[in-house]
Amino acid sequence: MSALLWALVLLPALAGVGLLAAPLGPSPVRRAVERATPTVGISVATGVLALSAAAASVRPTTSAPFLAGDPFTLAVDGLSAVVVVTVAAVSLLVLVFSAGAIRHHRARFVGLMLVFVAAVLVTATTTTLLGLLMAWEVMGATSYALIAFDWRRDTAVASGTTAFVVTRAGDVGLYLAAGAALAVASGGTPGLSLDRLALLPSPWLHIAAAGMLAAAFGKAAQLPFSFWLSRAMDGPSPVSALLHSAAMVAMGGYLLLRLHPLLLAAGWAATTAAWVGALTALLLGAVAIAQDDLKQLLAASTSAQLGFVVLAAGTTGPGAVGAGLAHLVGHASTKALLFLAAGAWLAALGTKSLPALRGAGRAYPWVGVPFTVAALALAGVPPLTLWATKESVLAAAREQSGALYAVGLAAAVASSAYAGKALALIWRRLPDHPTGYDTEEAGTRQVGWIERIPLLPLAVGAAGLGVLVVPAVWAKVDPGAPTPTSASAGEVAVSVVLAVVVTGVALRWPQRLPAPRWAGSWLRLEQVAHAGVLRPTLRLAALLARGDAALEAAVTGTGHAGRRLADHAAAIDAVGVGGALRGVVAAARRGAGLALRPQTGQLHQYYAQASVGLAVAVLIVWLAR
Repeated sequence: MSALLWALVLLPALAGVGLLAAPLGPSPVRRAVERATPTVGISVATGVLALSAAAASVRPTTSAPFLAGDPFTLAVDGLSAVVVVTVAAVSLLVLVFSAGAIRHHRARFVGLMLVFVAAVLVTATTTTLLGLLMAWEVMGATSYALIAFDWRRDTAVASGTTAFVVTRAGDVGLYLAAGAALAVASGGTPGLSLDRLALLPSPWLHIAAAGMLAAAFGKAAQLPFSFWLSRAMDGPSPVSALLHSAAMVAMGGYLLLRLHPLLLAAGWAATTAAWVGALTALLLGAVAIAQDDLKQLLAASTSAQLGFVVLAAGTTGPGAVGAGLAHLVGHASTKALLFLAAGAWLAALGTKSLPALRGAGRAYPWVGVPFTVAALALAGVPPLTLWATKESVLAAAREQSGALYAVGLAAAVASSAYAGKALALIWRRLPDHPTGYDTEEAGTRQVGWIERIPLLPLAVGAAGLGVLVVPAVWAKVDPGAPTPTSASAGEVAVSVVLAVVVTGVALRWPQRLPAPRWAGSWLRLEQVAHAGVLRPTLRLAALLARGDAALEAAVTGTGHAGRRLADHAAAIDAVGVGGALRGVVAAARRGAGLALRPQTGQLHQYYAQASVGLAVAVLIVWLAR
């Protein structure tokens, strides 16, 4: 069974790397790879879906040696079983859409998407901090490359950079949590297992909880990190559909659901998660209402809907995790459909502007009808998916705090307003002379049959996945886990009436919905981050750069002074010590030459030399008397 789990994560990883390694340039091999890429991508994604279904059925576990005492471990349990199937299914449908929507650089696009999917699958199944760190890093890097896919556009690169830097700021929390775990691992206590973080002693427990909250808030686009989702809209529509539904953004919420015991053990962390999630759902719902760009509206709603998941993760009730997971899955299907529909209209009409998209549902009913199902689900209209899952989350919040429930209910009302606004505009009667088309790209005035294929199954999911909160269905999904919290009849009645009334009002008067300037600019979060974080960081970096330059000048000056000193020493050596030594050597050489002169080899000269020597000796003796 371990081979099944390895195949699940390695199949998309290796296929993606293979596509990315395809030769560049206009060669026959490259053209062949580009033609085959859509088929390869869909085939691999189909295989991943089959493997994920098998893994969800048998729940395998596998491990490989990595660090002493901390192996690299993957496992499929009740939580991850649902998530891996969701990720695989949405990825397949998005790649099918991409086969018709992406016309250039297909190998690079599909390769990045498959590597990204592999990282998401590892994130969903890893049981250790080390595995999470590696997958989290790859997920962040590939998301940057996908958002900035059209690297020739400066705005796309800048948006990818913004998304990467903002999420990286939160990712520092993962390293804090890993450091907290390692600080006590040598003593024989918890180590790097995610499930054992809740056993960390104080203060390491609270450091780990704070780090995990920061990392999850960053990826899930919760306050104050939400604004990066707005910039991520510069990526291709299939990227938005995957990142904002079942992949990166969803992984932030999933991480907190996985670490629910850690949040409860820390106490304050659960309360923080619940309130941040509730406030994000409410405030980003207001942001969505104020948007006149369809993709911006959907991006803000993504942050808001993940707020319900984070709210559930911070709720203490036993059924909260199940409610959050059901909402995560239902939102994945709903939001993937909405983004793909927005992408189809962008390709056909060349615009994402809601006023310009007036009547788009009538002009393209194969897109408009599935979009309507998903939008009504987003609005919380019964009996569609997000109505049921949202009710379960709100019921769990009410058991903990009336104030949390009130904020969550207000956020649900906001979701009805922005979903109704989008629906009203796309189904209005087509104007006699449409305007606003082709403002962002040249529209084709058609939606291909390939792009239509994924919309129907996603619409089925948006309509029917609410059954996950039914106790009998949940018992089969995660046997033994607490059933998602059920709402009372009174709560259901209140929420249904509010959803229907608010959606109806938005359908009738979409232009009269409140749109405060602070909401239209995404709460000015990017400006605040720039003024409060980016600018001071750049100033500090400039100061450190000047200090580094001064240090470099000092080191360079010392080197130059040392070289000059060496030159002077060399000169002194050459003239003084070297000259003296050369003189001694020359004198010795001359003495040796003189000593060699008497050595002629003639015997009579040796006798003469001996006679002279003897005479000198006698003379010395006589003089010394």
